[in-house]
Amino acid sequence: MRRHAPFCSLDAFYCETVVVGCGAAGLNAMDTLLAGGDDDVVLVCEHHRAGTSRNTGSDKQTYYKLSLAGSDGDSVRAMAGDLYAGRCVDGDVALCEAALSVNGFLKLASLGVPFPVNRYGEYVGYQTDHDLRRRATSAGPYTSRFMTEDLERSVRRRGGDILEYRQVIRILTEDNTVRGILCLDIQSWKLSIIWCRNLVWATGGPAVMYAHSVYPESQFGSSGLAFEAGAYGRNLTEWQFGLASVRPRWNVSGSYMQVLPRFISVDDSGAEREFLSDAFSSLAELLSLVFLKGYQWPFDVRKTSGGSSLIDILVYLELQKGRRVYLDYRRNPGNGVVDFSSLHPETRKYLEQAGVCFGVPVERLRKMNEPAYLFYLEHGVDLATQPLEISLCAQHNNGGVAMDLWWRSSLSGFFPVGEVAGSHGVYRPGGSALNAGQVGSRRAALWILSKAHCSQWIPVELSDSAQVIEMTRLAEGAVGTAGPDFQRDFKENQLRMGSVAGAIRDRMGLVAFQKDLSAQISDFTRYSVPRLSLLGKYFHFRDCLISQFVYVSAMLDYQAHGGRSRGSALYVDDDGTLPDPRLPSMFRCVMEEASSVPSIQEILYCGGDCTCVWRKPNPLPEDSDFFEVTWASYRKNGNIF
Repeated sequence: MRRHAPFCSLDAFYCETVVVGCGAAGLNAMDTLLAGGDDDVVLVCEHHRAGTSRNTGSDKQTYYKLSLAGSDGDSVRAMAGDLYAGRCVDGDVALCEAALSVNGFLKLASLGVPFPVNRYGEYVGYQTDHDLRRRATSAGPYTSRFMTEDLERSVRRRGGDILEYRQVIRILTEDNTVRGILCLDIQSWKLSIIWCRNLVWATGGPAVMYAHSVYPESQFGSSGLAFEAGAYGRNLTEWQFGLASVRPRWNVSGSYMQVLPRFISVDDSGAEREFLSDAFSSLAELLSLVFLKGYQWPFDVRKTSGGSSLIDILVYLELQKGRRVYLDYRRNPGNGVVDFSSLHPETRKYLEQAGVCFGVPVERLRKMNEPAYLFYLEHGVDLATQPLEISLCAQHNNGGVAMDLWWRSSLSGFFPVGEVAGSHGVYRPGGSALNAGQVGSRRAALWILSKAHCSQWIPVELSDSAQVIEMTRLAEGAVGTAGPDFQRDFKENQLRMGSVAGAIRDRMGLVAFQKDLSAQISDFTRYSVPRLSLLGKYFHFRDCLISQFVYVSAMLDYQAHGGRSRGSALYVDDDGTLPDPRLPSMFRCVMEEASSVPSIQEILYCGGDCTCVWRKPNPLPEDSDFFEVTWASYRKNGNIF
């Protein structure tokens, strides 16, 4: 990155390619560019140890890729077909994610990520949610952290330039083309500009939209800036929600459920109750569904009728009553001895094979998965002596910024990669997000490398940029003014997002929230910043407002086009039916038919309003490549664009 002449008293630099984000996707993009000979690239981040990749995980954090062990039949086309079957997924993108899954996985393994192999060198796998094969693998609860650490070491070995403590507060554009980014130095609180030709956006999901979230507190997201710059959003209605601990933020999937903990709720007086038993006629049925939550962790409206997701709703109902919900590993459900012989055969067989048909939940957990117990112990929670508070939390956005099979967006020069990219649909196999981040970042980097020498890049400095002037004045006018403190509305909006736009969605609540968000955005200059150190959070609030408005608008448009309950979203409908007779009438809804072929929704934010377009997913490309033809084309053009 080279320094350029000061502009409007702001430091200015220019660099052909900027990567924003220091997670596994951003670092892989940077590493691929450096390996390809691009030395005019810089990675910009707020803190290299922040973000979701480095600070999140689960019982056995999954990486999903083509099968590399055993006798199970598999192929690139089969995996692409399974990704495509997730609904609202483009077939060409699914094929890319399948075809490059082995490449991305083996690169990580060669960098040192400890994926397990057997004595013959096979990378063994297991079955994950929304998948019937054994493509999943794991390096333990910190798989994505290992990925990030090893990719960062590779970037630093290559001499990569990492510019830390920079928060992007505006994407600078002209004629629907990226021209640069405006950054806030979160140490000196000064503004600077980086002019660029390519912008790889690896900022993760919009983590701060929801109050109840599994995202680490160091993850913010910057989807609002992408929408403001003119990039289309895609499938924004599609999220994953699931049960997670509150402190620390961690998915209670896998072993945490399979050892059959008690679910208790506590009121303000401290009185506790085992609330799940109210909805089940037998303890055996209850325990079998709790066990299944380990496999079927995401909330899924298809599993609310007598299925494991009924538990998510029962937890949600307790929380709506103002009670706090806990998992208790100290005693068995019902405060008795578990009759393992009465459990569903699948549950009984698994627990017998694991050798844990004894004792209380924490004893079973320590026998089955000691690291899962130690994780909470390291974070100040001893499951042997205290309950674990949980909630129904936002975990992953399957939608995001729209992109093509080279991860190019509708904004020229802008490449969303990782979770911020909308490559998934309604359902996705567990762990496919880690694979998508590696594939997408590689595809974007390869595209940039292929065009590096096509034409000389001349930095375009918008010396009279209204975008720069607007943001500079906003920063200067916010600190120390007499307007309302933004932090109150920030927290209130996060809570409202969860109550009307979370796993349970109510149209009237969405309409009212959309109106309030629009007013807050249009009158944003009224907010004040009590002290300079909160200026970064102030701009995160601005980004979050735009994100929330666009996401809520997408949900309303989805319902207006006849959208029904599906995935992790139950849309309340007075004319609908109950998914399970044990649920109260507030959960009436109409389910999407499995036989339908749903369209992809794409949304554009412009002028303070949103416009949506609908289209059918791109089909899976036909398997028609003849080797000699492809080889000749590859020798001439390298990667085929």
